[in-house]
Amino acid sequence: MRTSDFDYPLPPELIAQQSLEDRAGSRMLVVDRKSGTWRDRMFRDLPEYLRQGDCLVLNDTRVFPARLLGHRKGFRGKVEVFLVRELDAGERTWLALVRPGRKMRSRERVVLGEGLEAEILGRNEFGERMVRLDCQGDVYETLNRVGHVPLPPYIRREDEPADRERYQTVYAMKRGSVAAPTAGLHFTREVLEACRRAGAATACVTLHVGLGTFQPLHTEVVEQAKLHEEWFSIAAPEAEKMRAAERLIAVGTTAVRTIETAMLRGGLQRMGGETDLFIYPGFRFEATGAMLTNFHLPQSSLLILVCALAGCELVLEAYQHAVAERYRFFSYGDCMLIV
Repeated sequence: MRTSDFDYPLPPELIAQQSLEDRAGSRMLVVDRKSGTWRDRMFRDLPEYLRQGDCLVLNDTRVFPARLLGHRKGFRGKVEVFLVRELDAGERTWLALVRPGRKMRSRERVVLGEGLEAEILGRNEFGERMVRLDCQGDVYETLNRVGHVPLPPYIRREDEPADRERYQTVYAMKRGSVAAPTAGLHFTREVLEACRRAGAATACVTLHVGLGTFQPLHTEVVEQAKLHEEWFSIAAPEAEKMRAAERLIAVGTTAVRTIETAMLRGGLQRMGGETDLFIYPGFRFEATGAMLTNFHLPQSSLLILVCALAGCELVLEAYQHAVAERYRFFSYGDCMLIV
């Protein structure tokens, strides 16, 4: 398969630049795989599609202020250090994107704010840099003070104070992501309670979202693509709830990748580790019965995963409908329920 097979035209003005004030006020395109049809609904209608025996699988990762702005020590030129994942907490070493990267050499230092510097240690496989953070006190407290919300590059504005709360799910618990699991941004506690009243249980998994979420594929042939590894975990009580369910409804592509990774490694049980699972058409889903997801970038691994679940032709036709009906796209946009 060619990466270009998973393309669609998107007017730039449909890329949502701001979140809705009402989390649950988004539109929801419901795609029925069996009939090959879709319906325009609202996200608040989600409980109507749930039944006794369902289980919503939520990714409870929490986004941290991973975008750092500063300058090369001894120079005035601006530098951005985008933390991707922590490599060694004791050594305070991180994998990061550094811009402009070509000018930054090993052992060079970057001043990132009051009391925070980074030392460049080396280059990694995909062009990222390994950096060591130097600060007094707790690293995350310092990041909360000087860091910025890591909004995706297609949101063409600087982060605002409101993004600290809005670019976070209401059930976010475990710090570690550099991007939000955006399908979950629509939920309010009231909607979650309505889902429970409809008969659906909820179970949490954790996958810390990394570079693979927003970086493009680097190959023209889909089957040759490789994703970055991301850390995931499933706790025993949550696995038990998922095993007891008749249908698992994954909230977001990260939840899909977590539970399908688990199935490939022995089933839904207590586990953790790294996953670089790339799901494309032809993949056999063992756990995912339905999925709630946002609208994704053309030619992205996320769109390809959705096509694997619902079929490329149906998904791309549904996307064309969403464009024609002026749905809002990407992280702060509307959503799609695949049943």
